[in-house]
Amino acid sequence: MAPTAFVSGATGFIAQHIVKQLLEKGYNVVGSVRSESKGEKVKKNFGSNFSYEIVEDLETEGAFDKALKKHPEVTVFLHTASPITFHAEDNEKDIILPAINGTVNVLKAIKSSAPQITKVIITSSGLTQINGVDPNSAPEDTWNSISYERAKQDTMSAYVGSKAFAEKAAVEFVEKEKPSFSVSSIHPVLVFGPQAYDSEAKGELNITNTFISGLLKLKASEGAELPKSDGRFIDVRDVAAAHLIAIEKPTNGLRVQVRSGGYTNQTLLNILNKNFPELDLIKGSPTENLVGDDSANHSKSREYLGMNYIGLEKSVVDTIKQYLEANK
Repeated sequence: MAPTAFVSGATGFIAQHIVKQLLEKGYNVVGSVRSESKGEKVKKNFGSNFSYEIVEDLETEGAFDKALKKHPEVTVFLHTASPITFHAEDNEKDIILPAINGTVNVLKAIKSSAPQITKVIITSSGLTQINGVDPNSAPEDTWNSISYERAKQDTMSAYVGSKAFAEKAAVEFVEKEKPSFSVSSIHPVLVFGPQAYDSEAKGELNITNTFISGLLKLKASEGAELPKSDGRFIDVRDVAAAHLIAIEKPTNGLRVQVRSGGYTNQTLLNILNKNFPELDLIKGSPTENLVGDDSANHSKSREYLGMNYIGLEKSVVDTIKQYLEANK
């Protein structure tokens, strides 16, 4: 019998790639969605080996109990559901608490309603591992130092805090409850890459890919200027692959960062001009420093995963080619 995995937040950008790769590898997948309409939409892409359960609100006590009781065949749980928005009305209510409570509700439900599950993998963020005081420290072994009060001040801080607080809540749950399942986490940095299915690329892209698609507005004929920005990236397909590796290899308590390399806005612009000259974008300063921030050490994660990461040019080209085709 094929193994079965449960993926929370199955309509998400990363989650859809995880589900797709699980199905390709022979898994059956159960996903949680917020509504029947969303469930039916993704099921059209995923096919018959995917089924869904409706979990309308992650924060509701016992939100996942019923779904898990219906699926005693599930042996691994991948928790990807967490709010990501920069337009919240209440940062604590809309971002921080759903992340924390959703994670705790998942762990409680597994402990009480799904004793057959042996492994839980949480999709966290590389931001939880970046120590702002010393950016060159080993991020795999550090936590960001943001306070709860600071996290409530703006949406970006709320997102950074929410990921750290949710992961720490999971660590505390394991220490206190001593469940029979292991809990580990995957920490992607800024995630680029195409949608899992072409139909999902219509309209606005997910938030992280707007770092690329936003540059398409910088038309040379309009005299636009290139804003300065740099950071670290990973392709979404590699993020999903890291989750599958974590399913099959020992992970107890491991915090795995996935990061391909650095980028700058000029790097992205150069790739766009090289591959899509018809877009008539500005040139910027094509020969400036194009490396971007990739200073922190993540050798332990690289060794654990043993992956050859997708490069920046392929990630950008695949993303924009799909986006342009979908939005002709």
